[in-house]
Amino acid sequence: MTVPVLKEILAQNTDWTIVMVSHHVYKELFDHIPRLRFHALELDRYKDFLSLWRLSTDLQRLYSPDAVVDLHDVIRTKVLCFCFRLKGEKVYILHKGRREKERLVNIRFFPKTPLKTTTERYADVFRKIGLFVVLSHRREPNQGEKEGIGFAPFAKHKGKILSLEKSYELVKILSQEYKIFLFGGKGEEAKVLEGWAGHFANTVCLAGKLSLGQELEKIASLELMISMDSANMHLASLVGTRCISVWGQTHHYSGFLGYGQSTEDVVQVEELSCRPCSVFGGRDCYRGDWACLYEFTIQRILDRIKSPSSER
Repeated sequence: MTVPVLKEILAQNTDWTIVMVSHHVYKELFDHIPRLRFHALELDRYKDFLSLWRLSTDLQRLYSPDAVVDLHDVIRTKVLCFCFRLKGEKVYILHKGRREKERLVNIRFFPKTPLKTTTERYADVFRKIGLFVVLSHRREPNQGEKEGIGFAPFAKHKGKILSLEKSYELVKILSQEYKIFLFGGKGEEAKVLEGWAGHFANTVCLAGKLSLGQELEKIASLELMISMDSANMHLASLVGTRCISVWGQTHHYSGFLGYGQSTEDVVQVEELSCRPCSVFGGRDCYRGDWACLYEFTIQRILDRIKSPSSER
């Protein structure tokens, strides 16, 4: 979710350069942003104070930063920022709104209202430095012919994943009218999706077969993406593809909707007063029956496919 924010910040502040320090696997996401330099890391090498001290020394020597921005605010980046402060650097830290989010997922707290989006929280850190930042919150569709519907039925946490029976039925229905491309990870996910692709015509399994760059190219060529509240929703945003997103235990009110995606394309069981009960989808079900996922009907998705989305 940092990608569109950094892109717009640099477009509006043409005398600035940003160095993005992150895991090497994310480099392709940032390759095409003017004046953004990506410093790739093997994160497993930085697990203690001494290694993070050396990293801060290397970054300071290589880039002589005017400011250090922490867009993650976890233990490792807290320690790294501490090192930078000891070296005299100005440090600015993301405000995640943890207390607000915990109140949002408290099933006894009402009313539920939208929180500031994560992308605006990112922008706020740069505004503290003094940069001019006005986010458009618009996705930019790639030009060219579009073909097929992408479907990514998995997510990191159980509370975000529609039952495989429902997802299978959705593929069965959609494959009768559209070409379907299935997205997922290697291993068990790929095995499941290969099985589905073998059952239905017009269905192709891409799980575990593409690099990140190739996956972005494929999503850019789709008419539509269907995803859980997962990384695939955000990848669709990066290439301007409309995404219908399925939300179970989580809720877009927490600020994690894909950049430029329409709230009209959010599908969920609206009637449950216990939702949301988790910010990231990793908690046990309060009721014990996972109603947010098992009471979900795939007709909600089918109806959204036929309905035009409001462009943002």
